[in-house]
Amino acid sequence: MCGIVGIVSSEPVNQLVYDSLLLLQHRGQDSTGIATIDGSTVHMRKARGQVREAYRTRDMRALPGTAGLGHVRYATKGSAANEEETQPFYVNAPYGIVLVHNGNLTNTRELTDELYRIDRRHLNTSSDTELLINILANELQAQIAGTELDLDQLFTGVSRVHERVEGSYACIALIAGHGLLAFRDPYGIRPLVLGRKPLGFVGFEWIVASETVALESQGYEIVRDVEPGEAVFITMSGELHTRQCAANPTLVPCSFEYVYLARPDSVMNGISVYDARLRLGNRLADTIERYTPRGDIDVVMPIPDSSRPAAMQVARKLGVEYREGFYKNRYVGRTFIMPGQAERKKSVRQKLNAMGSEFKGKNVLIVDDSIVRGTTSKEIVDMARSAGANKVTFTSAAPPVRYPHVYGINMPSRRELVAYDRKIPEIALELGADYLIYQEVDDMQSAILEGSQVKDLEKSCFDGRYVTGTVTEEYLRWVERTQLS
Repeated sequence: MCGIVGIVSSEPVNQLVYDSLLLLQHRGQDSTGIATIDGSTVHMRKARGQVREAYRTRDMRALPGTAGLGHVRYATKGSAANEEETQPFYVNAPYGIVLVHNGNLTNTRELTDELYRIDRRHLNTSSDTELLINILANELQAQIAGTELDLDQLFTGVSRVHERVEGSYACIALIAGHGLLAFRDPYGIRPLVLGRKPLGFVGFEWIVASETVALESQGYEIVRDVEPGEAVFITMSGELHTRQCAANPTLVPCSFEYVYLARPDSVMNGISVYDARLRLGNRLADTIERYTPRGDIDVVMPIPDSSRPAAMQVARKLGVEYREGFYKNRYVGRTFIMPGQAERKKSVRQKLNAMGSEFKGKNVLIVDDSIVRGTTSKEIVDMARSAGANKVTFTSAAPPVRYPHVYGINMPSRRELVAYDRKIPEIALELGADYLIYQEVDDMQSAILEGSQVKDLEKSCFDGRYVTGTVTEEYLRWVERTQLS
């Protein structure tokens, strides 16, 4: 999971890219980078940490140009501590390309071998983004016959990328002297949205970003989502060109975006994240009614912030009082994307404080958006008991996470997942809860997709079905070995 943005304007874009990254900060806090193009010169600044920490006035002055892109990183491939793997990545041929990427490639072993043996290209990191930019550069180079890059050559190059690359990827690239290229994998697993803003009476300023919140908050009109397999090219003068570059595209967006990752005020693939979370709460309430003894719930409480819409609907539908029992310290990052178990456990106590007056002597139903490793959930149950709760019922607006997620979310090892190879009563015992209730997989899908044109979701971490069709048991074992080594 990462956040990406690209902008083409008639004015300097450094501040616009910076402001966009602030709005996408929830998608990654490991590191950040901005690149701009001034004429045919690429300027770049990369740093570890969050956006507000990474850039000073002198850094922004060193990023001139009317086209730029930016990235906030949550490491899923490579090391979060390795600054060399911070995006954007740059290659000098053809023309000079700088690229940011949100997603995860699943055939990195084969691609690494091909780049070395066939394409004769060297990789300096273990980042799949470096793989991706070199493949794009190699395929574009193979198409160019003269000195200029025309649209047919550009889009054919993207088509060749789709043929070679497997997994999830939403990409934005700047091609020095030419413009901005954005493309999305043939399944549209990771999000990418296009927006524009009028430039006087002639032309538009364009933006491409991971979420609509980066567009709306800065006055851009949402045009549409970039389609699965589609490539969008915006010239330096603001001309828009698009083409479908995949043979058999089909939209299967990631369910976890709606459950947890995206901001609630974003719209993805025509689906409001906030509305989807309300509907998840409605479906969850039905399940709670079936499995929880009547009278065992005095209050419903959310784990702020992403579970709040679902919790409100659970309380309303059950006819039980809704209370805010946990106070959140907003200066601590999202615990799910902390790098290690010990760090997550420590961060929970720093991030949340249970207010004893809301818990003492009560049967509490706690609603969380999801339960992944169980580290956070176990600490929260313990906090509720320490604050005086009589009984603790823990509920998840998402189904049990039983399988690795290989498309850009850091769930690589089955052994890390609290629901792996456990029945629900066993998970409840592990978490220390009196009762544990999960959303059903079918209920999650129908709640998210209700009223939309989307037909299916990528939900492999819940049902073990990998939509790209190329994820094998051998690959999953390899990912686990390399991640844990």
